[in-house]
Amino acid sequence: MTAITPETVLAIFMFFCRTGACLSLMPGFSSNRIPVRIRLFLSLSITLALAPLLLPEGERAVREASASALLPLFASEMVIGLLIGFLARIFFGALETLSGAIAMSIGLTSPLAGPLDEHEPLPAVTNLYMFSATALIFFTGLHLEVIRGLAASYAAFPISSMIDPRFGLVQISDCLANAFSVSLRISSPFVVYSFLVNLAIGLASKLVPQIPLYFITAPAVLAGGLIFLYLTCKPFLQMFYAAFSAWLVAG
Repeated sequence: MTAITPETVLAIFMFFCRTGACLSLMPGFSSNRIPVRIRLFLSLSITLALAPLLLPEGERAVREASASALLPLFASEMVIGLLIGFLARIFFGALETLSGAIAMSIGLTSPLAGPLDEHEPLPAVTNLYMFSATALIFFTGLHLEVIRGLAASYAAFPISSMIDPRFGLVQISDCLANAFSVSLRISSPFVVYSFLVNLAIGLASKLVPQIPLYFITAPAVLAGGLIFLYLTCKPFLQMFYAAFSAWLVAG
C-alpha cells in the first residue's frame, strides 16, 4: 500500500481544483436543481477516482514546487478547469440564445416558463431544447466522456505548466464559431418561416387594410410554427448532439 504523505494530500487537492472548477460550469453537472452538497461530493468522488492515475505526476509537481509556488499552481489548475467547463457551456449558451430566436419566430415568447437550468424564466421552446440537450448528455453516456476528458486534459495541460492566455482565447473563439454555426443551422429554418409568413401577412394587409390580418392570423402562425417544431425537433437535437459530442471526444 502507498503511504499517504502531505504531498499526496496536496496533489489530490490540486486535482480537485481542476475537476471542481470544470464541473462547476459543465452543463448538467452544474444544474441549479442539483444541491450544492451533491455537486461537491460528485466532484470529490471523480477526483478520488482519477487520483490513482495522476498521483505520481501530481506528487512530483508538489514536491518540486516551493511553498510560495503552490498557490499559483492551484490557481492555474482552477483556471484550466474553468476553461474546459466554459467551452462546454458555450455550446449550450448558443443553443439557448438561438432557441429564443425560434420562440420569437413562431410567436411563442410568452408566457415564460419556469427556469430549468438557469436563474431567469425562459420561453417554453427554449426550455424544451435546453432540457432535451442536457438529458442527452446522460442518456447517451457523454457524461463519461467528460470524466475521460478531464483525465486526458493532464496530457494537454501538464500540472507544472501555466496555461497560455493566447491558447485559451483561441480555443474560446473556435468554440464560439463552432457552437453558433451549429445553432444557426438549427434556427435558420424558423427564421425563414417567420420571414415568409410575415411577408405574406404584410402583403395581404396592404390589399385589405380594413381587416386586422395580423391579429386574425396569429393563431394560424403559432399552429404552423408548433407543427414545424414537432417535425424538426428530433433532427435538430441530433445535429446539436453530434457537434457537441464531436467537440467533447476530440477535446
